[in-house]
Amino acid sequence: MPSQGKPRAALTALAVLAFAAVGPRPSVAQDYPSRPITLVVPFAAGGGNDVIARLIAEKMSRTLGQQIIIDNKGGAGGSVGTRMVAKSPPDGYTLGLGGTGTLAIAPSLYPNAGYNPRKDFAPVGLIATGGLVVLVHPGVAVTSISELIAHAKKHPGQLNYASAGSGSGIHLAAVLFASTAGIELTHIPYKGTGPALNDLIGGHVALYFSSLAPAIGLVQEKKVRALAVTAGKRSAQFPDLPTVAEAGLPGYEAVLRYGIVAPAGTPRPIVDKLNAALLAALTAPDIRARLAADGAEVLMSTPEGYAADIDAEETKWSQIVRASGAKAE
Repeated sequence: MPSQGKPRAALTALAVLAFAAVGPRPSVAQDYPSRPITLVVPFAAGGGNDVIARLIAEKMSRTLGQQIIIDNKGGAGGSVGTRMVAKSPPDGYTLGLGGTGTLAIAPSLYPNAGYNPRKDFAPVGLIATGGLVVLVHPGVAVTSISELIAHAKKHPGQLNYASAGSGSGIHLAAVLFASTAGIELTHIPYKGTGPALNDLIGGHVALYFSSLAPAIGLVQEKKVRALAVTAGKRSAQFPDLPTVAEAGLPGYEAVLRYGIVAPAGTPRPIVDKLNAALLAALTAPDIRARLAADGAEVLMSTPEGYAADIDAEETKWSQIVRASGAKAE
């Protein structure tokens, strides 16, 4: 009889441990969220990242039953806000808008970005991808990509371009352009698309690779001149514009990707609930129509799918950073 008691005690202990590990998990998701959630956008308000975040947050808020508050934390190519997310409590109440610049570029461009894109986050899911549009101030005497390249070769280093911050996807799209074209441009970093576009309109900078959403109205109002789009195919928003590759720089392509991440260690039931709310938002006809109108193509994924995408994008863009010799400024 005593010999049977020990196995029974052991089985009881294992059952208790199993319940402790698995039993409470459903309640984590059931109780979440019980208060507002913060979604950190690591760039200033008004840019493509901000537009996408606000659009998705509003729809997810309705599904989750709690408000998602946008917190714009710009700086260092988006790494300041992204680092804040990485160091936040993994409880599902602080999320981050992930992107090409923050998760694929900044970790290679900055000596110490303060986070590892593969280890410090729990990916929730992809949102969308979109190209950029090459804009110049109307006072710049170029009307095409070939003219822009010729002008830059004639005046090396004299043509300045704005970015949404050192290490942003917009910055590296311009770096890749200059490297591929064999030209020298002068980089002027800003803390987001809004401030950069303001200075482009004011003539303080000559060139900007802009996300499509904030550029559409400015082009229509002729406050800036659009030369080409950076994606591999033409944009429905600018159907008459060629791609950069078509316009004189074969092989060039630059697109940005967006998603939502949580701090590493966030309980999987919470991640799954957030992913479900995100997928519900992305399947809504009004959201899909709005993203398409802003030049973005919807991407839908599992958390594992987004993790694989982060890995692939970081591998791709880190190689471009090294090959171009780009440095943080």
